[in-house]
Amino acid sequence: MPVDPAIKPLLDAMAANPGPALEEMDPVAARGFFEQTSSAIPAAEEVELPFVEDRAIPGPGGEIPVRVYRPEVEGTLPALVYFHGGGWVIGGLDTHDGTCRLLSRDAGCVVVSVDYRLAPEHRYPAAADDCYAATRWVSEHAAEIGANPDRIAVGGDSAGGNLAAAVSLMSRDRGAPALAFQLLIYPVTDADFTRGSYVDNAEGYFLTTASMKWFWGHYVPDQAARAEPYCAPIHAKDLAGLPPALVLTAEFDPLRDEGEAFAARLQQADVATTLTRYDGMIHGFFSMTGLAPAALEAVSESVAALRAAFRS
Repeated sequence: MPVDPAIKPLLDAMAANPGPALEEMDPVAARGFFEQTSSAIPAAEEVELPFVEDRAIPGPGGEIPVRVYRPEVEGTLPALVYFHGGGWVIGGLDTHDGTCRLLSRDAGCVVVSVDYRLAPEHRYPAAADDCYAATRWVSEHAAEIGANPDRIAVGGDSAGGNLAAAVSLMSRDRGAPALAFQLLIYPVTDADFTRGSYVDNAEGYFLTTASMKWFWGHYVPDQAARAEPYCAPIHAKDLAGLPPALVLTAEFDPLRDEGEAFAARLQQADVATTLTRYDGMIHGFFSMTGLAPAALEAVSESVAALRAAFRS
């Protein structure tokens, strides 16, 4: 099907005023550009929560900034540890604040958003190590944030989905923490730019193949390391024993095929996995709730999956 009519005006505006390509910027400039574009995309609503707190927790490379969201001040709630997208190079707590607020309120859970170290200043495995450390901290210090240590999920979009899958593997391999669920929103799972979706959606759909090569070049310049499971989860020999998953993909996304291939591998390993492709959508649509009804549908599907996982 064609690009969703709700999204097409955004793509038309970008084509009419292209500006510099992401891969033509240095990382610092790209971060500023991403913050500007993220704030310019309208959300369906501004979500107010009774408790939002910035704090720092210990990590392997120093303190890790996190933002804790609660839909209720009192009580013990399940928790979602959320890892933002941005190709491991850009993005942060503020660019994904609206998404975390929405998930916290609608899923009825504590959300801990993790400001992991970014590349190229901190290359692989820094981001994955930070995200695993943050997840362990949430499990071991759950009482401090009113969370249930037996009801912890991980999730993220794009590079954040990559990190959520990596943390799921690390938690299984290292025996802790036990995870209830993984929410993988158009995740990066591989570095194979010959996949059909990389070819078909190389340009014109927000995320480009050239940008993905730029991201990988900053995060993992070592080609051999790109085959390591904590870097590219689809290369794990065995996916058995991982937490249940919801994998969301978008039709016009370079990452579509690797996300769907990873979902298929999870299913083959008898991991309870739901895969949903959102036709007509582009990479990044999950946060475009003020533009596309499909974004609200994807959020609702994610919320329902989280609630079901937390009940089981």
